[in-house]
Amino acid sequence: MERVQKILARAGYGSRRACEELIARGRVRINNETAILGSKADPVQDKIFVDNQILQLPSSFTYIALYKPRGVISAVSSPNRKTVRDLIDLRGHFFPVGRLDFDSEGLILLTDDGDLTNKLTHPRYGHEKEYRVLVARHPDQAQLDTWRRGVVLSDGSRTAPAKVIYESAAGKGAWLRITLTEGRKRQIRECGSLLGLPIVRIIRTRIGTLRLGSLKSGQWRFLSSEEIANLKK
Repeated sequence: MERVQKILARAGYGSRRACEELIARGRVRINNETAILGSKADPVQDKIFVDNQILQLPSSFTYIALYKPRGVISAVSSPNRKTVRDLIDLRGHFFPVGRLDFDSEGLILLTDDGDLTNKLTHPRYGHEKEYRVLVARHPDQAQLDTWRRGVVLSDGSRTAPAKVIYESAAGKGAWLRITLTEGRKRQIRECGSLLGLPIVRIIRTRIGTLRLGSLKSGQWRFLSSEEIANLKK
């Protein structure tokens, strides 16, 4: 017997936290009873339903690297905006790992492997995410050092130390390479704003061991077996 949220995650319904929300909303049944948080089931003998659709565990998982364009949201569905799921012409439940805001672009992993999704998104694992960031002004050493040590945000919290490398000048601005181990909402944009370095462009190039590579905006590819194995280590 396993906790239902773990079974749902393995079936590709998102992280365990997302699966717990499905259960809390009464959208999951075990045989003829509505599941509650803490419910357990045997995925072989019990019939598990999500929104009245019977759950089927996949025999194998799918792993996709996608270059999210600007103006696309990191979600599986939206009533009025294009989503990353709309860019993948495949059947199945795929969920984004490593969300990007509407105006940012770059690498997103989509998969139906709930266990890997949980490991890559849970804060305790501290997986690195790397970005190329175009700022509107040339940074001085004090601004870069402050960003590296941690920036006090508008809510009073301080960001974790970050790797910040000056790459090159770009007109009146500059390209930076920033590596984070946390994922606060719009963190890079707020840090840049507070430091007097308005953000022009954000491109994520790496999640853990997975790299964007030669993908262009809107393109996607399946991960190699080596890439999958490295992510799971």
